[in-house]
Amino acid sequence: MKKLSGSEIRKLFLDFFAEKDHLIWESAPLIPQDDPTLLWINAGMTPLKPFFDGSKKPPHPRMATVQKCIRTNDIENVGRTLRHHTFLEMLGNFSFGDYFKTEAIKWAWEFFTDCLEMDPEKLWVSVYEEDQEAFEIWRREIGVPEEKIAFLGKEDNFWEIGLGPCGPCSEIHWDRGEEFSCGPDCTLGCDCDRFLELWNLVFTQFDKKDDGSYKTLPSKNIDTGLGLERIASVLQETESNYETDLFFPYIKFLEKKSGLSYEKSEGKEKMAFRVIADHIRGIVFALGDGALPSNEGRGYVIRMILRRAARFGRHLGLTDPFLFEMVPLVKEVMGDAYPELVEKEEYIGQITKIEEERFAETIEQGLEILEGYIKRLQSEDQQILPGEDAFKLYDTFGFPLDLTRDALYEEGLEVDEEGFNSEMEKQRERARKAQAHKKLGFGDRRDIELEKLSRELKATEFTGYDTLSAEARVQEIAASQGLKKELKAGEMGFLIVDRTPFYPEGGGQIGDKGFLYASGGRGKITDTHQHNELIFHEIEILEGEIRVGNQVKLEVNEEKRLATARNHTATHLLHQALRRVLGTHVQQAGSLVDPKRLRFDFSHFRGLGSSEIEEIEKEINKQVLKNLDVKAEYMTLGEARERGALAIFEEKYQSRVRLINIGPGYSQELCGGTHLKATGEMGPIKIISEAGIAAGIRRIEAITGFNALNYFFQQEDRLRKMAEKIKARPDELEKRIEQILEEKEGLQNKLKKAQSFSLADQARELAEKKEVIGGVPVIRSRVEVDGPNEMRQLGDMIKDRLSSGLIFLAAEQKGKGHLLVMLTPDLLEEKALHAGKLAGKLAKVIGGGGGGRPDMAQAGGPEPEKINLALAELEKFLQKE
Repeated sequence: MKKLSGSEIRKLFLDFFAEKDHLIWESAPLIPQDDPTLLWINAGMTPLKPFFDGSKKPPHPRMATVQKCIRTNDIENVGRTLRHHTFLEMLGNFSFGDYFKTEAIKWAWEFFTDCLEMDPEKLWVSVYEEDQEAFEIWRREIGVPEEKIAFLGKEDNFWEIGLGPCGPCSEIHWDRGEEFSCGPDCTLGCDCDRFLELWNLVFTQFDKKDDGSYKTLPSKNIDTGLGLERIASVLQETESNYETDLFFPYIKFLEKKSGLSYEKSEGKEKMAFRVIADHIRGIVFALGDGALPSNEGRGYVIRMILRRAARFGRHLGLTDPFLFEMVPLVKEVMGDAYPELVEKEEYIGQITKIEEERFAETIEQGLEILEGYIKRLQSEDQQILPGEDAFKLYDTFGFPLDLTRDALYEEGLEVDEEGFNSEMEKQRERARKAQAHKKLGFGDRRDIELEKLSRELKATEFTGYDTLSAEARVQEIAASQGLKKELKAGEMGFLIVDRTPFYPEGGGQIGDKGFLYASGGRGKITDTHQHNELIFHEIEILEGEIRVGNQVKLEVNEEKRLATARNHTATHLLHQALRRVLGTHVQQAGSLVDPKRLRFDFSHFRGLGSSEIEEIEKEINKQVLKNLDVKAEYMTLGEARERGALAIFEEKYQSRVRLINIGPGYSQELCGGTHLKATGEMGPIKIISEAGIAAGIRRIEAITGFNALNYFFQQEDRLRKMAEKIKARPDELEKRIEQILEEKEGLQNKLKKAQSFSLADQARELAEKKEVIGGVPVIRSRVEVDGPNEMRQLGDMIKDRLSSGLIFLAAEQKGKGHLLVMLTPDLLEEKALHAGKLAGKLAKVIGGGGGGRPDMAQAGGPEPEKINLALAELEKFLQKE
């Protein structure tokens, strides 16, 4: 049997199937590109589903891949068992209506026994209990002894997910030896660790119907999966996957970092090594493919995995962030197969560090509270942590439910997940109601029956993409008191009409403003909102009255709409420019578009330098000068994905979407907002601010069009006024300011010298006023100085002039008293005096406190009017000493 590294196994597998006329297909990203039902790619065949279901034609009837996968359905077992992982690589060969069982079985056996030189005597096979065809191939054509072929039931050897394509499967297992068996009757199919499943061959030959029947497919497919981690453990003859070269470099890092031995560790320590070695791979690959930690969806999964790893780090004594230090190691181990890790190493490391530091702020307090919950449960002989307690840990301290479940599991306890989910839903419902009320402007004063209105009224037809005015009929009027039949002059409320050109707030764009005209009245529309299919117009009646059933004319404020459109088109250009300048890891994380400005939140790990901001501005303005066409198209979500359209993953899109195209292939984004017809209509763009708003999230604010021009005019006016103040032309401003700064520096140096001479004069005068108190030479005085630092400088000058003595200086600064006590070295030994203690006593006289070293101390107090009393009190303190 060949002893191969993980990299060698990958290459050998792909080379083997390339020789069998398979197209080698690059691993798809972990984030599904066109399957909204999945958070992660979790199997080798997942990215190929369109080829299997016939919705897309495969580029070749035979394909082979090494696919990145993430599985977290049993994350609590990762680290506890020897084989469970969050991140794994699945080797697979696939046939779309080409070869079938015979070739799939023969090539799997050939790869194992010829290429890897595995011992055929240690290979066992399982087949579906009704698949006599597969059994005969294994028995007659491959020559596997009948006693090493196990017939298993549907649960183990039949693949199906609901209705549609399905079929039996056959698995190849490795016999680890009798020492791992469960007894003399041990055989393939039992639950012990003797037989290790390696390669699953799925024969997709049936179509499951609604009535439960299975019809034979006219075109049969092959889908196989061989876990790289498992085959590596067999070839490298390790006890578990964790000792292979795919994991052990991380364990070696943790040994060095913690000072602990993996081999000698046991219990929680051993598990911690394994958990972290597993999780760091999932973290790095997920971040590299564009996932970001958050509280929803896949972002929640990544945050949970990272925080689970950080918590287990504490079992190894690692309390400071350390996972980010492992990112370069993952690149080193996996970068040859996945070059994106090399490209994005810095970005992945930064996001990991930021997330670790964020969790570190609350983990200690959270763990302390969790430990308190555990002790309470144990003392009360209870087994289940209430859901509200688990939710508090999540909501206040950032503990994902999985983390709490994990910690409880270690103590043999459970969590009330139903109660947790109930608390979570209550919070979401509160947020939904608050948002709905906020949008409709009522706060908590009135809960309009939005759902009832949505059911009873005709959906509002939006015509605002093509026109800024429309004739419509008033369907309903709502106000803070409830539903009304009319609104009169001076009153405010909400109008629902059957059609409107007014764009409702959504997708980051604010709602339109404008006017409404009727035969009996006129109103000003101050905002527009949407709930389900209804569009609400927030209106103030200016004259007359508006009644339900009125025919009205609606006119959008053209100037504000155009200004908003400039900013919205600018966000699309900005998004593309950011990806070009900073990298394709940049993803939109939020936006706000109104007539005055745009705000764009995006994923990035550090602040932008001035040169980067300038480059981004140049890139956008270049596209403006090209006057690129801006066009909208309607298509299915799948078609938009195929075109490579950018979208916000967490956004819920309809099956039919609107795609905004800028130029021939410059920018493609799913968007329902209003836009320009060409980029030249936008005018210039100017970024006015850039800052961080959350871990790994930056925010840019910018202005366009006339707002940008006004900004330039204002800046030019400021420069002109500044130039006039210093008697220079604007183009001479920089040079003239440099001259002024040089002159200022020269004057400051002269002033310091003058002050130094002044302090020296004071020091000489004070040194000559020495008096003796209690046998101690003393200089005490109230002085005029520019702060405590200058007073200390004066004290040093006096001290340099004394061979022996105590210096006590006092000054008033900004309404407070400041004291300084200094002693020459001889007084410390001969008189056993202590400057810090004396300063503390004297400060009490002026209502304060302080202290310091034995030879020098400073103190202060809020009662400077008692400084003279403090100077007099020194005599009393010295006589006591």
